[in-house]
Amino acid sequence: MKILIVSDTHKRHRELEEAIQKEAPLDLLIHLGDTEGGEDYIQALADCPSHIIAGNNDFFTDLSREKEFVLEGKRIFIVHGHQYLVSIGEERIKREARNRNVDIVMYGHTHVPSHSEEAGLLILNPGSIAYPRQSGRQSSYIVMELRQGEPVVWELKYV
Repeated sequence: MKILIVSDTHKRHRELEEAIQKEAPLDLLIHLGDTEGGEDYIQALADCPSHIIAGNNDFFTDLSREKEFVLEGKRIFIVHGHQYLVSIGEERIKREARNRNVDIVMYGHTHVPSHSEEAGLLILNPGSIAYPRQSGRQSSYIVMELRQGEPVVWELKYV
């Protein structure tokens, strides 16, 4: 299963369009919030099933603030991250992920890609594909390959 993981498009889709074209075909798109009303366009653009959650800039939306689901035997928790104060650290989101007994937690909000693994918990932030804030300010996303019974394979990529 090939999964494209993005966050923080903020109504700007040029880089997302490039990433989807480059990575297609996809089995799933995960968007970690701040579409600012672009979720229908993003879903149509991806042309595959998707999990899209609300971020702190997604006002007047019916999108969930967080989701939990299982893919290829891996329990996954996705959230934008602002409600767990990820801008000042990952401690709260890690604690929540452990309390939920998940294998993978994904979040956005910071616009800076990051990743770590602790005691069997994989923590991923793809950064922002539209408005990056890390050194060099490159638009970033993650491609993940999941197969039942195999280790998680993922790669941080740049547009």
